[in-house]
Amino acid sequence: MPAYLSTASSSPIAAYQAAVSARPDEVEGFGTRADAGVLAKLSGGADVSSKITLNGTVSDNHADHVVTGSNAISAGSLQGAAGVPMVIQNTGNNVLIQNATIINVQFRP
Repeated sequence: MPAYLSTASSSPIAAYQAAVSARPDEVEGFGTRADAGVLAKLSGGADVSSKITLNGTVSDNHADHVVTGSNAISAGSLQGAAGVPMVIQNTGNNVLIQNATIINVQFRP
């Protein structure tokens, strides 16, 4: 890790350490912080159930004299992407594309 990230007073790590050590009772924009014991009682736990049902139909379609292309994902196509990027590609005709994603996030101290 470059030294400036951890030693400079304006570094992200120094800012984080200052915020953690200060532990203010109220954070601007967020309100009063909750006690760890209160948060522990509000935990969703591990009993997570998720279900997605996709029902799509392609019927009675007709394609004549069509030309399909090609799909390409080149270097840097997702540069700067954040979150959970997804790419769905199709070069066919009369195609139904269904996509669904469930993301379960668990935070631990």
